[in-house]
Amino acid sequence: MIETPYLLFLGDAPDPLAAKVAQGIRDWRPENCVGQFRMDGCKADLGLPDMTLEEAKAAGAKTLVIGVANRGGKISKAWKKVLVSALEEGLDLASGLHNLLRAEADLKAVAEATGRALHDVRVPEVEYPIADGTKRTGKRVLAVGTDCSVGKMYTTLALDKAMRARGMKSTFRATGQTGILITGDGVPLDAVVADFMAGSIEYLTPDNDADHWDVIEGQGSLFHVSFSGVTLALIHGGQPDALILCHEPTRTHMRGLPGYALPTLEEVRDLSLALARVANPDCQVVGVSINTQHMGEAEAVSYCAEVEARLGLPTVDPFRHGAERLAEAMENI
Repeated sequence: MIETPYLLFLGDAPDPLAAKVAQGIRDWRPENCVGQFRMDGCKADLGLPDMTLEEAKAAGAKTLVIGVANRGGKISKAWKKVLVSALEEGLDLASGLHNLLRAEADLKAVAEATGRALHDVRVPEVEYPIADGTKRTGKRVLAVGTDCSVGKMYTTLALDKAMRARGMKSTFRATGQTGILITGDGVPLDAVVADFMAGSIEYLTPDNDADHWDVIEGQGSLFHVSFSGVTLALIHGGQPDALILCHEPTRTHMRGLPGYALPTLEEVRDLSLALARVANPDCQVVGVSINTQHMGEAEAVSYCAEVEARLGLPTVDPFRHGAERLAEAMENI
């Protein structure tokens, strides 16, 4: 168990998107965040108090969370002095990077000497089964997107919150590092061996009450040639009864793939539904989530209205305007 509260480490993040792990924790578990630690040149700012390690420890921080991700998920050499000092100051370390804390000899040695813990949340802790496609009791909804990092996690967290506010039985099911750090549980799907990915989602979303919803965090995109495999594992392992389409409309190309244009929402709807009905013939698309963070209010409202008229589905920015209409749509499934 990762001890809270956290000091969020932003390191030398070159832009706000590089600190999306920390941003997610700040947005969804602000009560767990005492402050942020930024190195010289950091271009991200969560609006939390900037603290030294000593100040954070005095404020009650228990764990320094690496909230920034670089290309390849590496522990930067430039961060090492801070990470070692954090252990010596009495803080545990937590990370969702592919490069494991426990694989760094110097960090492991200092952690052992100081009695501190190293938490690598991207390491599967369970021997997952191979998926068998057996239909499970309960209901499941999955977020699918036009691209990576379009707001699938925020959509499902907001939907889970709105459903519970309506008195519905709902559980957010984390499938990535940030979701796991927010909730303390889940499957680090992109670190699961390929043959077991769909089975891990079956494991994550077991039999439940007939009126209970598992709200499954989406990953990747069926149209992103780098990461489509994790999306398909979620679709088949999750056996969703409902799909929420997610889109960020200001992008000019797929993230990291300038030669690939984004698919239309109609293309995502049709392909996702066809593949979902392989495992669950009754699956439906019930709503659209639009990430309008780069739009003004009037433009955001207008764009959502246009998409809703075009697709005939409730369309909202669930973080900006709330997910109540999406939750209402779920009541009819």
